[in-house]
Amino acid sequence: MSDFHSDSMQRLFRAISLLQNEKEAAAFFDDLCTIRELQDMSQRLETAILLDKGWNYQLISAEVGVSTATISRVNRCLSYGPGGYKTIIDRLKEENDEH
Repeated sequence: MSDFHSDSMQRLFRAISLLQNEKEAAAFFDDLCTIRELQDMSQRLETAILLDKGWNYQLISAEVGVSTATISRVNRCLSYGPGGYKTIIDRLKEENDEH
């Protein structure tokens, strides 16, 4: 886990925080990641959103196309992680409430 706090990792997080809109984010992540990596990340976020809504593992697996192992990992992060998913889910909810 020491690589997680490396200078280059911190620079990546800083770079992401400097993105100003979805168009910039899409361009940056398109350059940075493979299609599969982006699909995996988007599936994990979708899984977190559905878990937050109370969906069960079988429904999430069928809807999102992820394994129950992935769902379990995301659920552990939601329950015991540092709060990244929760922060984004709450902000997405706020954004939806404003529109």
